[in-house]
Amino acid sequence: MTGDPIDAVITWVDGNEPAYQEKLAHYLSQTRWVHPEATAKTRFCQIGELEYCVTSLFRFAPWLRNIYIVTDNQIPALLGKLGGTCYENKVYLIDHKVIFSGFENFLPTFNSKTIGSLLWQIPGLSEKFIYFNDDCFLIKPVSPTDFFQNDCVVLRGRWRKCRSLKLSRRIRTRIKNFFLKTPPEAVFPKHKLAQEYSARLVGYDKAFFYLYHTPHGFIRSKLANYFALHSEQLKNNLRFRFRAVDQFVISSLAAHLQIKANEAVIDKKLDALQLKIEVEPLYEVIQKLNQADMNKKLAFICVQSLDNTPPLARNIIFDWLDKRIGSFESFLAHKQKNLETFC
Repeated sequence: MTGDPIDAVITWVDGNEPAYQEKLAHYLSQTRWVHPEATAKTRFCQIGELEYCVTSLFRFAPWLRNIYIVTDNQIPALLGKLGGTCYENKVYLIDHKVIFSGFENFLPTFNSKTIGSLLWQIPGLSEKFIYFNDDCFLIKPVSPTDFFQNDCVVLRGRWRKCRSLKLSRRIRTRIKNFFLKTPPEAVFPKHKLAQEYSARLVGYDKAFFYLYHTPHGFIRSKLANYFALHSEQLKNNLRFRFRAVDQFVISSLAAHLQIKANEAVIDKKLDALQLKIEVEPLYEVIQKLNQADMNKKLAFICVQSLDNTPPLARNIIFDWLDKRIGSFESFLAHKQKNLETFC
């Protein structure tokens, strides 16, 4: 198993680019109604997270074969920095048009759930691959068996009861819907709800396995075979240009397919940290970072909405990431000095 090639896939867009903003505004104006949270600026903006993500893969997962960056007719600055280094043939840019081959009528899309649905269509992608959001980083060495064991995918999370089974939830929902007449599109597609929805599609309607914000392992053929049998389900997920409540999230759908096939291993050896800096007090962020430095099991960190963070908190995070991962430029410079040894 450890000898099998494993690729990494990262989804990324630069929402600061004027052309992207213009396209986003155009299609948003043609959409009947979208929940404001689904088009919040922080969902599309970037502030250098991608370079930390890629650096963490170079440093802590050197066994990865290829790294694919999936984006929308954009070129991240880091690709230019790779020229002439031992990594220039390790990172590949994949446009949305490539993975949407056969589904071009659903483009353009500004929806991470929609994009994630077709990552398995990357040409030449390894049978086993790992999906990263660009705000998710490794902070310690990991091995292939931290993601795949024999024919099984390693999952990190916990079982949760479906909310429809919780009496208090059912009562509150009925009261709210009666008085407010809440339309379906007014419900924000929270990540937890999307995971529950995904599990139901596979047959888990009483409890679902809630995945933490970590990189997720996938079996490519498992997804291809599933969607060959459920093409309408796939098309329904692709039709939303912006996040919607009636969508599955690919990581949860794939995880429950693995669980149903008895091909999943639940791991508790490695920990993950999720930082919501936009809403967390600075002292809590600092406290969590200090605790992270002492936690030898902590391998993954997800830093959300870094672009929407006050400068002081942002600088604290960048300093911490520089210490734990290193900047992209400094890492490449160090590797180039040791070219014969490391490449």
